[in-house]
This record gives sequence, structure tokens and C-alpha cells, in this order.
Amino acid sequence: MKGGIRYHPEVDPDEVNALAQLMTWKTAVADIPYGGAKGGIGCSPRELSVSELERLTRVFTQKIHDLIGIHTDIPAPDMGTNAQTMAWMLDEYSKFHGHSPAVVTGKPLDLGGSLGREAATGLGAVFATEALLAEHGKNISHMRFIIQGFGNVGSWTAKFLHERGAKVIAVSDITGAIKNPNGLDISALLKHKEISSKLTDFQGGDAMDPNELLVHDCDVLIPCALGGVLNKENADEVRAKFIIEAANHPVDPEADEILKKRGVVILPDIYANAGGVTVSYFEWVQNIQGFMWDENKVNSELKKYMTKAFNDIKASCKSHNCDLRMGAFALGVNRVARATLLRGWEA
Repeated sequence: MKGGIRYHPEVDPDEVNALAQLMTWKTAVADIPYGGAKGGIGCSPRELSVSELERLTRVFTQKIHDLIGIHTDIPAPDMGTNAQTMAWMLDEYSKFHGHSPAVVTGKPLDLGGSLGREAATGLGAVFATEALLAEHGKNISHMRFIIQGFGNVGSWTAKFLHERGAKVIAVSDITGAIKNPNGLDISALLKHKEISSKLTDFQGGDAMDPNELLVHDCDVLIPCALGGVLNKENADEVRAKFIIEAANHPVDPEADEILKKRGVVILPDIYANAGGVTVSYFEWVQNIQGFMWDENKVNSELKKYMTKAFNDIKASCKSHNCDLRMGAFALGVNRVARATLLRGWEA
């Protein structure tokens, strides 16, 4: 099984179960050999010191070391956790089971992490966007993008879009939102954020209301932050033609219905943000083999998996005569059901 470890004040068993189930379908859609898992601690990581986070992680690992393992359940970073968290988990697990780099993914490179892992969710979302736009006879370089959330996923997505000639006309994070109708200079914005830790005061754009960002005029909207940001309150006002769900469930079911009726094309999260778990799989493969790949190989394999998954979803949509979300779920659930039947598990 595979899934992230989340440190967030709202973590509870229901959320963990729901996210684990989503991971089951996501790994099936991406066609990688895992089931779904998830874990978390209800805490506010920003309010904890580094040593407090380390102690928390090590005690958590002591409690679950018999549940995780290189062929049972392989954690990865999620909201509120990062490569350092995985390094502590690996070290603590290894005290009980010997050195086992494949037990977690998203590790630092020095401990067997994979090149390209940090950027993987963002790059995967860009490959997914390319596949979707090509299907509609369009090209990234002719489109205007808005990105909500400028953390790990959003910043990498913006960088790769910018490199491909796209106009990223607005971005936001918890510090605020900025826009520039002629396109933001993403490289300059990334440097500005690194120095000041916030988006505001950036010279190459104007401040805007973060709530207005989701309904601002654009071609492609990419939510990369929290779930449920598009709901029945604002779905009617969305002006984007395409929505790429780089966050987990950013469009709630009511908004989904409204947007579908209005002809907005939504690329579902269980496919759009599968780049992270796909490169986590590559990292695990490299650790098992004890042979590391270069970054070009990682990225070209990622493109291959994302493109194949998109074509599989399109085929599923065709045979079930449904939209992309239903097509992706039908594909994932069918693959799991088929494996279940072949093993003789049917009720």
C-alpha cells in the first residue's frame, strides 16, 4: 500500500480513511502496483519546533513500525510533512528492522531519494494538462492559467507552465494573491517568495482579493491547495474553461454538477495529481534495485505513465459514455475489482 503522512490540525480517522480509499483508485488509475494507504497526526506543524517535530515523528514511527514496511505499507510526505520527516521515519524504522531505504519515499537524495520527486506532482499535472488540451486541439503556450496555492505543487506547476510558454496570469497562497494580465514572471516570483516568504509586494504584478482568484477570467484554473474550494457558492461564477484538480477534491460534488452543466471540463484529482505517487513508485523501485536513475529517465517515465493513464481514462469514458471523473473512477474501480476476482475474493 502507498500513501502520505499528513500533519494537520484537522486530521481525523474519517479523513484518513477517505484519503486512503482515494489512493486505492489513484494508484489503480496510474497503473502502479500498490493499494491505497494514509496516515496522519492531528497537530499544527507550524507551531512546533524542529526537535518537537522530530520527537513526534520518531514516537509515531515506533508505534507503527510493524504496520509499515517495504512490501506492506510505504509512507510518503503529505500536507505538513516533507523529506526531513521521511528521513526521521526511515531512521527510526531502521532501528527495528535494519537499514531499509525503500520503507518511505520522498526522502532526501542523500538517503536514497529520487531525482525529480519534489517536482513530480507539479510536472505530472502539467503532463496531464498537455494531454487534455491536445484532446481539445489546444496548446499550453496559447492559454492563460490561474494557480491557487503556491506551495510545493503550485510553484512547480507554475514553473513548468511558464517554461512551456504559458501565461500564468494570477497566483495565490495563504499570504495573498497577485495578478498580471500579461503573465507573471514566474522565475522572478519564485526568487521573491524565497527571499520574503510571501507573494505580496512582488513588483511584477498587482495585489488582488484571493477569493476573487477562483472566479477571475482565464482559460485554465488549477487549484493546488485545500479541498472544497469550489462549491455551490462560487461555481456559477467560475469563468475558466478547464479545471485541473492538482489538489485533493478541490471541487465539491455540488460544484461538480453546476460546472458540468455549464460545460466546464474538469480533470479529476485521482489522475491530475498522480505524478507524486508515480515518482514515489519509481523511487521505491530504485531503492529495491539499489540502482538510481538520472532525472531525464525519471521525467520521461513519468510522462509515459501520465500519457498512458489519460488514454486509458478516455477509453473508459468512451465505453461508459461519461465525463472524465466518472471515467477515471470506473477505470480505477474496475482494475481493483478485476484483481479481486482473479484472487478469488468475490463474496
